[in-house]
This record gives sequence, structure tokens and C-alpha cells, in this order.
Amino acid sequence: MLTSEQDNFIKMYQRSFQNNWDREAITDYGTTNTLKYSQLAAQIARLHILFKQYRIKKDEKIAVMGKNNCNWVTVYLATVTYGAIIVPILQDFKANDAQHIINHSGAKLLFVSDLIWEGMDLDQLEEIKAVYSLANFKLLARTHKEFTWGDVEDLFVKQYPNGFSKEDVVYDERDNGEVASINYTSGTTGFSKGVITPCNALAAQVKFFGESGYQYPGCRHVAFLPLAHAYGCIVDFLGALAHGGHTYFIGRTPSPKLLLQAFAEVKPTAIVSVPLIVEKIYKKQIAPQIAKPPVSWVMKVPFLDEVVLGKIRQQLINAFGGEFKQLILGGAPLNSEVEAFFRRIKFPLTVGYGMTECAPLITVSFYPEVRTYSCGKILEGYMEMRIADPNEEGIGEIQVRGENLMYGYYRNAQATADTFTQDGWLKTGDLGYIDKDGFLFIKGRNKSMLLGANGQNIYPEEIETKLNNMPYVLESLVIQQKDGSLVALVCPDYDAVDAVGLDHEALDEAMEKNRRDLNGQIAAYEQINKIKLFPHEFEKTPKKSIKRFLYTSLEEA
Repeated sequence: MLTSEQDNFIKMYQRSFQNNWDREAITDYGTTNTLKYSQLAAQIARLHILFKQYRIKKDEKIAVMGKNNCNWVTVYLATVTYGAIIVPILQDFKANDAQHIINHSGAKLLFVSDLIWEGMDLDQLEEIKAVYSLANFKLLARTHKEFTWGDVEDLFVKQYPNGFSKEDVVYDERDNGEVASINYTSGTTGFSKGVITPCNALAAQVKFFGESGYQYPGCRHVAFLPLAHAYGCIVDFLGALAHGGHTYFIGRTPSPKLLLQAFAEVKPTAIVSVPLIVEKIYKKQIAPQIAKPPVSWVMKVPFLDEVVLGKIRQQLINAFGGEFKQLILGGAPLNSEVEAFFRRIKFPLTVGYGMTECAPLITVSFYPEVRTYSCGKILEGYMEMRIADPNEEGIGEIQVRGENLMYGYYRNAQATADTFTQDGWLKTGDLGYIDKDGFLFIKGRNKSMLLGANGQNIYPEEIETKLNNMPYVLESLVIQQKDGSLVALVCPDYDAVDAVGLDHEALDEAMEKNRRDLNGQIAAYEQINKIKLFPHEFEKTPKKSIKRFLYTSLEEA
């Protein structure tokens, strides 16, 4: 465990507020709402006053649910610096599920977006004392005393009659072994569990990003991944603010158009994303560009292809703002064709691997120290990794231990026991191998692996990656029928279909050609028996991974 004063999670923010007092800290993108570190610290002090009014005790829970914004961040930091435990809830959860999570966690206060609150029922929230709006901290509902934001302001002025200064930023001692958050997952298995994350795991991640040179005073981030998810939370929010960075929060659906506009204006120094965003940009903007003559002809000519690729690289760098050092992808596998192209043009792309249970980062190697199709090396000095029961190809379950680990699942002893080995290693549920240089290569999920007729291991994600690169395919999912045969569910790329005017019969023919071409690229035991068209995109987690469990039990296709 990290035990030095410098590595204490809470003290990291106390120092950052004091050292970056006049720097801009957070902004709601598209608005004039920007808080300096001094203003953010003052807002946190106001929330501490509110917590005391409701007699919130150390280690009690406070829930937050809503879109990314400055108030969301303020609630999170106010909670952990107060000594309470934050319960971030993904805004994608349905009202009933959210209410279950709030009750399961035992949260005493709820901060929520107004729109989400409209679908909730105070009578169903068993221990909640009051509900406040994330838009403006307006009191939305209460079961105990009425205490408004105006009341908070009155007490704040009385408590700090000479104004709030950096000397007033003094947080109680809180050991890194204490619990900071309980994150309820929304994964591909369909079962939501509360991940108990200690301060130590978050401190280790924050420290790593500072040591890597990724974050520093004045660094700029555009936060468009949901803050309630560990990936966006640790990098764009916790890491940035611990090191004096400035983060712009996007509270709307992050379409490629909106993101490119934000990148152009903010000029972020580093970017974190899920692969889907980059894959869309590649498929919609780059692939058509290099497929058309004369570019396609030039691409086949030595030396000339480098000129074209160099121009595309510069266009992409400019599109992402022009000043970033790394584009870090995680949360889901990156399409192999897309990655190969980005590697070919020497684009500063980094692929990492993690999970909420590890707060979340497990492996990463920053560009240019990368390897194609790998998600990097273990975080040396912070984590250890092993491959359990490897087969003849060296593939087995990835298991980890170290500073970043959760304590377990909240009020779920059985799930916790099932996730850890007897000697203390966390079972990730992912399959992969480590090469001789320490780079990790992931083959797929243990639970999604299929068995061929003769016991061969089939990794559907690898087949799907190849199929997704084929004409008129937006995304796909390979499932196994009761007779053992494999069927690919395909959501067509309707924009591409409409662009060439394919009717239903022609689309079926195109998919049949895709099936034959695909089978020519894969092993005999992996052959796809049939492609079945799916009418809409598959339902996904906030990380944009397909919720496989919703489709693997479909009736015979």
C-alpha cells in the first residue's frame, strides 16, 4: 500500500488546490461556466457544510447520478475529502435499477440530474435524507429537515467571514486503506455489482499518470466518457485535477462532429476514448478517402504512398486539436484493421487494458513504445500479472494483483470469493498471452469463448473483428447454435447500403459473399454457417462493448 504523505489520495487534492489556486480547473464545455481551483475548493467547502447539516458520518455513502458537469465533479471530491464514500451511478441505468443501487449502497444523500429525478420515487429510496439537483444544487426532495443552497451560502459566509483562502483547504487525515467509492458496473454479463475501491487504488493510478508525463500543471482534457465509469473518471477527472490540469466536460452525446469541434477549440494535450469513436472516424472519413482512385493507385506505389499517408496523418492530428501527445484507447477491443492503419501512419495511438475492479488500468505502453494488437505492459511497480493454466499456445486467463485492486463486491461475499484465487490474485475473466517482451495480447472473454466440435477454442471477438471490416457491416456478433454451428448476427451499415442503392436481395447477396470471404480467412472449426441480419445496433455498455448476454440465448437463427 502507498503510505507516504505524497501518495495519500486525499492530500493529493489538498496540495493541488493550494498549488494551482489561480489556475482554471473545470469547465462545462459550450457554456461560460468555468471554475478555478480556488472556486472549486470553495464549492467543496460549501458541500461539506451541507453534509454536516444532515449529520453525514465518516464512511456513509453519497450517491451521484447524471451527465458530466462541474457539479458532478464537485460532489465527488466533496464526498471523498469529507471522509464519506461516493457512489457514482451511470446515467444509463433505468430508474428502477438506479433506485435498487441507491438502496443497496445505503446512500444517505442523492445528487441527480433533474430529468433523471422525474422518473424516480422518493418513497422507494429507503435511507435517503435529501435529494439535490446537479444542475444548480436546488433541493428537489427531502425526508428529513429542509436545507437549501441558500442556507448553505449563509453558513459559508459566517464560517469564512474574511473569504475562503488556500489556508482553509485542510482535509482530515484519511488513510489510503479506507474506501473511496463503490462503483456499480454495467457490464457484458448483465449482472451489476458494487466494486469497493480503496483510496489506495485511485492514488496509485493518479501517481502513475503523473510519473508518465501524461498529466501536469496546465494539461488540457476533454471529458466525454461517463464520469461514473472508472475509465473516464480516473484519467479525465481525478488524474487531471490532482496534477493541475484543466478539464472540459461534455454533457451531451459525444457524436464525432461534436468531439472534433471540442478538440479544435480546447486543443487537448492528451485524449482518452473508447475504440468506437476512432473506428467511426476511420470508417466514415478515412477508409472512403483511400479507397477511391487515384489515391488507391498511389497507395500501391512505393514512396508515393508515404506522401499520402503523411498527409492523412497530419489531417488526423489537426482534427484532434493538433497538440495532443497520446490518444489512449481502452474499454473495448480496437478493430484490427483500424489499428494496423494507425500504426502504418505512425499515429500516436496507445491501447490500454483495465477493468473497474482495478480502478481501472492494468496495462498500457505509451506511444511509441507500443506493439500492434497489444494492449501494452503491466504497470510496473504497481501491478503484477500472470497467465493461469495456459494452453499450448500460451493462452490462459489473465490474473492480476497489486496496488490497483478493489477490496471486493459490496454486500456480495460469494461474487467476491469467486473473483479471487485462494492466493489472492484477481481473475479478470479475460483470456490472453504475454510475449517474451512482456506485452499483453488479449484473445477474448473467458465467458464468451466457444468450443468447436472437437474441443477447439473459438474466440468470437476475433471472427467479429474480421467480419466488421467487410462491406456493409456496421457491427456483428458471433453466436453458437445448439447443434454447434456458428451464426453471425450483423447490423448493416445502412449509410453505406443507401449510398450504393442496394435493395434487400442485393444486401443478402453481399452478406453471403462476406460469409464466404470470411470463411476463407479463418480455421475450419471457426466457419460461419449463416449470416443473419439484425435490424439495429446491439445494446452496449457505457464502454461501448456489446452486451453479449442479451443475444447468446436467442432462438435458433
